[in-house]
Amino acid sequence: MRGAVIMKRLLRRYKKKSQIDKEIRHTPLEDVGGSSPAQKKKESGRFSLSTREAAKRFRAHALVEEKGHHDVVRVGLKDSVWTDLYHHALTASWPAFTAVAVLSYLLINLIFALLYMVAPDQITSDSQHTLLSLFFFSVQTLSTVGYGGMTPVGIYANAIVSLEVFIGMMLTAVATGLLFARFARPRARIMFSNTAVVSSESGIPALCIRIANLRVSVILSVDVEVALSRLVMGENGHLVRKFDQLLLVQSHVPVLRFAFVMAHVIGPESPLHGKTMAELETEEAEIIVTVTGTDEALGQTVFARTAYRFDRVRNNHRFVDIVVSRPDGRIAVDYTRFHDVEQH
Repeated sequence: MRGAVIMKRLLRRYKKKSQIDKEIRHTPLEDVGGSSPAQKKKESGRFSLSTREAAKRFRAHALVEEKGHHDVVRVGLKDSVWTDLYHHALTASWPAFTAVAVLSYLLINLIFALLYMVAPDQITSDSQHTLLSLFFFSVQTLSTVGYGGMTPVGIYANAIVSLEVFIGMMLTAVATGLLFARFARPRARIMFSNTAVVSSESGIPALCIRIANLRVSVILSVDVEVALSRLVMGENGHLVRKFDQLLLVQSHVPVLRFAFVMAHVIGPESPLHGKTMAELETEEAEIIVTVTGTDEALGQTVFARTAYRFDRVRNNHRFVDIVVSRPDGRIAVDYTRFHDVEQH
């Protein structure tokens, strides 16, 4: 009997939570916050702050504190590896790059071993020639090691050796350049929060995203751009992808040392104004974030990007603080709490 009562209570609680979630999904983003109609009416004068004053509040708060290319099938576009070999070599994964390099190395030496087998009598050796021994002779020739155990004596063999040495020097230069380019390619060690939040500081709703610099060296002159991507019906009746810029309270950060919270005020001028979560999900909306800056240690321009679907946007939440002062006077940054959010 008592178990049945508990089950009824749990069922009522679940239904209540489902109803609240449904109401939130169909509530405009700027109205999510749990205020009653009377409170909203009372605070309506405060919400009608100028954009400059709203930006000032969020700037003060901020200072305190993905589809990939392989998910898309391209029809009618020929992507030849040979026409863009350098780009493919740089963008390939390390396992794929290593596998292609090893297989190419083995294949080249096998081809030259077969060429040497055409005239084995022109290769002097103390033992009988086999494909394996000629393969290792090709390896020595390609690397210009030349231990002296096997020596070319005929015109044909010397011509093949000359060709292989030339190819070996070319391949060594190309492989060295590719390895250096892959290691030296600038990468921004920037971490994005797993979720975006719609918070309300002082009654002003804003979309917030947190970024962090994972390197010891700072990133200088950081520029952040945030856009709302939606599928909308065009004038010709076809679906088109539309990009609307979401203006940030502070889109330029002189120095990114630890973490920074980007805020977009959801005011009357915002593309998100009057939008509900249900509408945005229907339009397959995404928030696209791009970050550009200069790494102080490398002196190179670095880039980073990410995207948030609206199922990764938490309403009426804010990011927890991760920067604290220690008793010894030093600053501690707790990156283990970087993705944590809390409800208002």
